[in-house]
Amino acid sequence: MAEPKDKAAKPKTPAKSAAAKAAPAKSEAKAEPKKDLVKVVPRLKTIYREKIVPELFKEMGYDSLMQVPRLVKVVVSMGVGEAKENKKLLDAAVADLGIITGQHAVKTKARKSIATFKIRQGQEIGARVTLRGDYMWEFLDRLMNVALPRVKDFRGVNANAFDGHGNYSLGLNEQIIFPEIDFDKIEKVMGLNIAIVTTAKTDKEAKSLLGMLGMPFRK
Repeated sequence: MAEPKDKAAKPKTPAKSAAAKAAPAKSEAKAEPKKDLVKVVPRLKTIYREKIVPELFKEMGYDSLMQVPRLVKVVVSMGVGEAKENKKLLDAAVADLGIITGQHAVKTKARKSIATFKIRQGQEIGARVTLRGDYMWEFLDRLMNVALPRVKDFRGVNANAFDGHGNYSLGLNEQIIFPEIDFDKIEKVMGLNIAIVTTAKTDKEAKSLLGMLGMPFRK
């Protein structure tokens, strides 16, 4: 009688190499702890919090710190009337505003038709950027301490350009006063408008706020 055949032997698992044994498993490998990023607070924002708020609180005789006026936003815009003949100028304005403010600009359209200037309603005629938060603080710092002093024969900005509700408007003739703009690469020298919106109830409060921040008002 024939003896039963032995069951097929299971294949042996190949021995791990020395390198494989030495290498830790992925699941066992410890992930390096993430380093906390240190957020840099804009210089002007720090000055406002630590110095200007207490000074305004005392000067204006407020009952609460919540009454102290603060900045809400800054709107920087360019009007490009020639864009109706040359679209390249509008694209250049968008690019320049992006370089100056560090934030992407949007194209603006005409709200109504003006036959005298051959402008149709809905036609793209300008560019605009709305700055809030740190972008706003950094832009104002560069505007007041770097750009405005570069204006030829600069004697200060108009101290009466308030709207009666604590907001201030400023017009500049050339975008090249900002050092970020390369004069050799611009399409055309263009002006820009800057509107500073605050929570101030009166122009007097707004002027005190901007003056303490460093706005060089003309005397």
